[in-house]
Amino acid sequence: MHDIVDTAVAAGTFKTLVAAVTAAGLVDTLKGAGPFTVFAPSDEAFAKLPAGTVEALLADIPKLSAILTYHVVAGKVMAADVLAMNGQSAATVNGASVKISTTDGVKLNDGINVTATDIACTNGVIHVIDAVLIPA
Repeated sequence: MHDIVDTAVAAGTFKTLVAAVTAAGLVDTLKGAGPFTVFAPSDEAFAKLPAGTVEALLADIPKLSAILTYHVVAGKVMAADVLAMNGQSAATVNGASVKISTTDGVKLNDGINVTATDIACTNGVIHVIDAVLIPA
């Protein structure tokens, strides 16, 4: 078993996320003790953003960091815990909250689907999502 960053690298489907985490200087944090829960957008999720968005974010580190930390919840929140949170919100590391719905599958902020759950890491857990969470 690996930490969150090494697990994402090994999966091969989070190349954009890993590049963004590296650019934002968050690698050491996500390799730290944690535990962390990461709602990880796949490369396909990043591809859904308008053309040029990823490049613009990579050039704006404060905004990139705010978006990336919006995908992280302190603590290890497994799928069973998420299911029990229907209609509630979870505080993210960036200070904003993400809304959780378990009607018709698990969704974040009324529309972003959780497509894979409970990818165990030495310092937390990864849940895969099909779009990039953007804080308000």
